[in-house]
Parts: sequence; C-alpha cells; structure tokens
Amino acid sequence: MASERSDIRVIRTDRPAHSVYLTVADVLADPAVQAGEPDVLVGGAALDAAVRWVHVSDSVGVARLLDGGELLLTTGAGWPFDDGELRAFASRLHRAGIAGIVFELGTARDAVPQPVVDVCATVGLALVALTREVKFVAVTEAVHHALIAAQTHALRERQHLHELFTALSLQGAPADVVVAETARALGAPVVLENLAREVIAAEGLGMPIAEVLDGRGGAEQVPVQARGVRWGTLLALPGPAHPAGRVTVLEQGATALAFGCIADGGDAEWSLLAQRAVIDDLLGARFARADDIDARLRAGGFALAERQCHGIVARGSASISELAYRARQAGFAVVAARVDDDDVALFSLPASAVLSDEVLLRIAGPDRAVFVGPVSDDVLGLLGSLRAARDLADSDRAEAGARVRRVDDRPLERLVATLRDDHRLHEHSERMLAPLIRHDQERRGDLLDVLAALVAHPGNRSAAAAASHLSRSVFYQRITLIGDLLGADLDDGETIAALHLALLARRRTAASA
Repeated sequence: MASERSDIRVIRTDRPAHSVYLTVADVLADPAVQAGEPDVLVGGAALDAAVRWVHVSDSVGVARLLDGGELLLTTGAGWPFDDGELRAFASRLHRAGIAGIVFELGTARDAVPQPVVDVCATVGLALVALTREVKFVAVTEAVHHALIAAQTHALRERQHLHELFTALSLQGAPADVVVAETARALGAPVVLENLAREVIAAEGLGMPIAEVLDGRGGAEQVPVQARGVRWGTLLALPGPAHPAGRVTVLEQGATALAFGCIADGGDAEWSLLAQRAVIDDLLGARFARADDIDARLRAGGFALAERQCHGIVARGSASISELAYRARQAGFAVVAARVDDDDVALFSLPASAVLSDEVLLRIAGPDRAVFVGPVSDDVLGLLGSLRAARDLADSDRAEAGARVRRVDDRPLERLVATLRDDHRLHEHSERMLAPLIRHDQERRGDLLDVLAALVAHPGNRSAAAAASHLSRSVFYQRITLIGDLLGADLDDGETIAALHLALLARRRTAASA
C-alpha cells in the first residue's frame, strides 16, 4: 500500500481562517465611504488586504489596542507633529497588522502627514484620505454589517460543502468524482496525486490537462490522510476566492478521499482508476490534444518519446494486477485495465529491447492469448496500436490456449486499422457482403461465419471446415452457395483477399457500434 504514517496535526480551526471576507477595496466601494470622496494615497496590492474589523481612534497609543486586520478610521487629532515620531507611529501601526488607514481631512489636519505617507508606501499599507466629512459611525455600521453578512454566507457555504462531501463519502464515490466536485466547488483545476506524485485524477474545468499538470508547482495543497496514514495530496491551481476559504474546500475534498481509502482498505483502487481512465479516454478518443494524454502518461511514469510502445490485449482468466506487476518486473512501464472481457495494456520499453513471444507469454500468464499492436512512439500511434490489437483479438476465433499474435504479421488487419475511418472501406464491405448478410438475416444462416473460416484458412478447406464446426460435405455446400450468391470464384486469390478485407471492416464496424 502506497501510504505512509504521518504525525497527527491540527490543520483546521472552527473559524475558516483562510477566508477573505472583505478587502480594503470592498470597504472603499461602500456608499458610506464614497460619500467622503476618498482619495487613495497608497493603493495597488495594499487594497487587497483583508479587513477583519473597523476601529476608530485618534490616539497615538492605538497600536497596542489592535489585534491585526483592523481598518483604522481617524482624523489624526491626537497624532504627533514631529516627523520622526510620526514615522515611528506609522511603523507601529504596520507591525500591529492593521489592514489600512482611512484619514479624514479637514477636521484636525488638512493633509495626511508626509512621514506617514512615506512609511505606508514603503511597507505597502493601504492609506486613504477622505476629502469630505463623513459620520464614522455610519462607516463602522456599514462595514460591520457587511462583515457579518459575509461571515454568515461563509458559514452557509461551509455547511453546503459539508453536505456535498458527506454525501459523496456515503455513496462511495470514486476518487475522480470527488476530484471533479472539488474542482467545481472551487472554480479551479484540481489534481489528486499519490505519494509517488503519480497523477490519480485531474479535473481541468476546460483547461488542457497538460497545462494543469505543468502548473502544479504553484498549487495550494492539503494531504489526504486519516488515522495517522497518508495516501496522497490534493492540489488546487490558482482560482477565485471561495466564501468558505479555498483551503477549507480542499480539506473537505481530501476528507472524502480519505474516507474512500479507509473503506477500500487503502489506495490500491487509485492506480486502477487512473489507468482505466487513461485507457478509456485513449480508446474512445476522448481528448482534444494528444499532449493531454501524453502528460497524463508521463505523470504515471509512462514515457513515449524514444521508447518502444505497444498496445496489448490479453485474453483468458487472470488478474489484470498480476499482468501489470509482471510487466513492471520485466522492466516495462505499463498502464493496464480490464475492458469488457479482456485485459488491455500499454507497454513502454527501451527502444533496443526485444518484445519476444516468450516474454509476452510470461507476462500475460499461463494459457493466455496475447495480441500485440504495432510499435509506436507518440499518442496517436499508441491509439492506433491499441485499436489494432483489439481488432485482431476480436477477429481471432482459435480455441483457448497460450499464443501470441501480432498485427505486424497480419497485413490486412493493419491495413483495415489504418483505414478505419475511411468511408470507402465500409462501402466496399457492404457492397461485397450484402447478399450474404441478407441471406443470414432472412434464414438465420451462418454464411458469414463460414466465409470467415474460409478466408482464415485459404489453402486448407479441411481446416476451414473444422474451424466452422461443420462436416466437410456441409461446409462445401455452404461454399458453393456463397459463391453463387456473390457471383464470385472462391478459388481466386484476389477475390478471397477482397472478401477478407470486407469481413475485417465489418467486424471493426460492429465492434465500434
């Protein structure tokens, strides 16, 4: 199990400390402040400072009464006049952690003292001058109401998050669903990694996955852990602020993932999920850019460039995890999943390596048939290799037993794989086989199966009869009927090749339907 023990640490408080309820800019936009026609003397990034509360004071000793995050409203009536004392006073306010200073002009002073302006500009402390008199009580009341409303909204959002992720946990939602819901709640891409930094699931919300994975360096992150065991990390790329706090959302998602690991007895399901998702997306061509699949493969340690890569299908009863384990023991990078009744895998091995039949049978396990797609070194080539291996497996009608079949040894299979989306190939198939298809549909016949056996054993009709499970006399009767319906000479090599091509195209169409 790819987990590790970790110290139990308190990483949350009852109050979402990471939330930003109001900023200095929010306060300045309030009508009560706008009535004072504010003039921003020090702004920029300083206006993004979080305002926890509003404090009104003209006292020179106000700094010792502050806890941090306050917006100070003042007329400066009690401030010193000495430049050095003013600088020291402004520095004390900054060290107290205030969010900013709103200075009303005209009541005690006609201008904000320059030393205070200089210190605020140096340390990045917001400084605003009100050029008209306002009621500080009106400003305080408006800001406090806004703060309470924002905090109430944050609590509601936290309750909504709690209900959402609790429901996902109780439903046993898989990791990719939890990751997707976390991303939607945040409005930002989210990635789940295991302890080896392999990507288990990612939701880009429209951003290309390759860019999401490249942007993990600057992401916020929380551990996925419970009962002192850590399984991985949940990361969120930069995005909009969340009323409940971005870290709070991530923590809720991580908690749901941790519950899933506890229920499943560990994170073994994660790797299976990640590999199945890659294979499903590859087979279904569910990707806009090949770079996205390449990035996901590389994040799992599967390299394409300057490697020898194949699509593999293994048929027979065995564990997909055992196949993947043996492939890694042989020095291959592997992505494997169970698809329908077959094990489907991607192999990446050194360009100089030899993928022999002996090695393949040892990896696949006893009494298994293995179908090997052509070599490739990019995503589209790997897709073609995997599809070709599956098509070859679908066309194989041999009895169960250990054997290796390669697309490279079947030129017609490879041609059909190359032309899979060409409408002319499908038209050729329909035109050549139409009489047989009609006959079989009307009479529940087996002429297509007999023809398949014939083209599979073109030089040995006894073997073809055995493959079709018919006596030789009945088989020859069927062959004669096929020739009559098609108006074709079934002893002609070119005709047999054309019929073989038509059958392969039909099987491919049926498999993709």
